[in-house]
Parts: sequence; C-alpha cells; structure tokens
Amino acid sequence: MSTPLVFDRPLVRRRLQRALQSGYADFLLMRVVEDLEERLSAVLRTFPQALDIGTPTPAAAEALSRSRRVETVLRLSPVPEEGSVFGDEEHLPFSGERFDLAVSLLSLQSVNDLPGALVQIRRALKPDGLFVAALLGGATLTELRQAFTQAEVELEGGVSPRVAPFADVRDLGGLLQRAGFSLPVTDTEVVRVRYGDPFALMRDLRRMGFTNALHDRRKTPLRRATLLRAAEIYAERFADPDGRLPATFEIVWLSGWAPHESQQKPLRPGSAKMRLADALGVTETPAEPREK
Repeated sequence: MSTPLVFDRPLVRRRLQRALQSGYADFLLMRVVEDLEERLSAVLRTFPQALDIGTPTPAAAEALSRSRRVETVLRLSPVPEEGSVFGDEEHLPFSGERFDLAVSLLSLQSVNDLPGALVQIRRALKPDGLFVAALLGGATLTELRQAFTQAEVELEGGVSPRVAPFADVRDLGGLLQRAGFSLPVTDTEVVRVRYGDPFALMRDLRRMGFTNALHDRRKTPLRRATLLRAAEIYAERFADPDGRLPATFEIVWLSGWAPHESQQKPLRPGSAKMRLADALGVTETPAEPREK
C-alpha cells in the first residue's frame, strides 16, 4: 500500500531554501536546541558518532560538537549545504547500525511516511544507540487555524487545507514502539509567542519555511478579503488584554533506544517474586463483587 501524500516534499525544501536565503527566523529552533542540550546532559555517556537528521539549520549539529560528548557529527541537510550530506529524511542514505546518537529538530512533522522514517532511523543506530527528536504537535498554530477556518466559511462557503495536520503526542509513542525502539518516551512543551498583529506571525512562518506545503492545497491565491477577515477574527478571539496576539507552538519530544540485551525489560506475567501489597507495606483487602 502506497503512503498517502500529505506534503509536497519538493515544495517543503524549496520553501525552506527560500527562508534560509532571506534570513531564517531561528527563535523557535534555538529554543529547541537549548532543550536538546539539557536533555542530553542527563544521559551519562559519550557518543562517538552522531547524526543530525533534517534540522533546518546546522544549529543542532554545532551544539552537539560543542558538547565534547560527541566525537563526530554527520549532518543530513534538507537543502544543499557545504560540509553536509544533502538528503531526504524519508530516505536515509546510510548503512545500518552506524550511529550512537541520532537527533532531529523541527523537521519530521513534514514527512509523509513518519513510521517508515522512524524505522530507518532505528536501523541506522548501533544497538543501544539513542534517538531524540522534536517536532511540531497538534496544538501548533491553533489560533491561526481557527481564524482561517471561520473566515473561509463566512466568505467562501467552505474550508481549504492551509495548515498542516500535526502529529498527536498520544500516537507518537506507539509509532516509536512499532518502529522497534526500546524504552520509548514522549512529552510536550507549549511555547507561546506574542505578536503585534497576525501578519507579523505570517512573516515569521514564511521565514521558517512553514508556509502551506500541503499536497492537496488550493492552488489559487488566497483572497485578500479572506486574509483580512482572518486577521480580524484572530484579534477578536485571541488578543491578550494588552492587545498583543498569542501564537501557540506545541513541541513534541520523542526519545527511544535501539534494542540491546543490556536494557531493562518488563517481567513476564506471573514471574513476580513479591506481592504488591507486601512491597507497599499495606494490608491486602479482597475486592467486593460489582453488580451489573
């Protein structure tokens, strides 16, 4: 069965290339890079070979190099870039079990086959290798999406796909398990950025390469009246008391380990050596029967 084409991948890369050439808005990425450094600081080991998968700029690779816990960093860049391997996150050009660490920041939310990409990443890791990623989650740009939806219903009688369907954190843990990762962990962080008007937000989205690259997007230009009405709705519904407008970015963090015999494994059912009541130091009370 073929993978549904949600994103126009060549367009995703062109939009990012344009953003990089015009001055990339890196405030969100740098926040995530700082969080990555903090998360890795809690892992008490070194990583001889690390891979950066598709992070929009070299910021993550540079942070890994500065950490002194990574000997060599190889970067898979989504656009041509000096000193990096140009490639696609959905088609990793690496042999299996090569890397001790793989990271990806603000990139995997725009792949069409996320389960397949995760399987390739797990295969690229050595046994007991670590994968850490951050991608945009389902609450991202909820204000903008609601404003455009209402404006299009009012003025055009329907809704066209404009903002990407971001992944839900509840699904991502299951995807890590399906991809073969051990000890999968997911968590979220909400970052709210405030703007003077919705157009400043839209300019930042363009400068991050986050404008509409959906495969089934409407090909005709956005009507000016719809754009202005969406801006009005945004201000009416979401403005803070001081008049500034919040924009939500939900960052979903994923981590998992390539399987290794040294890792903790759950006990087989019935193999426990102690009752839970004894472990907790409490008296066990039989449950009363429930009536239906």
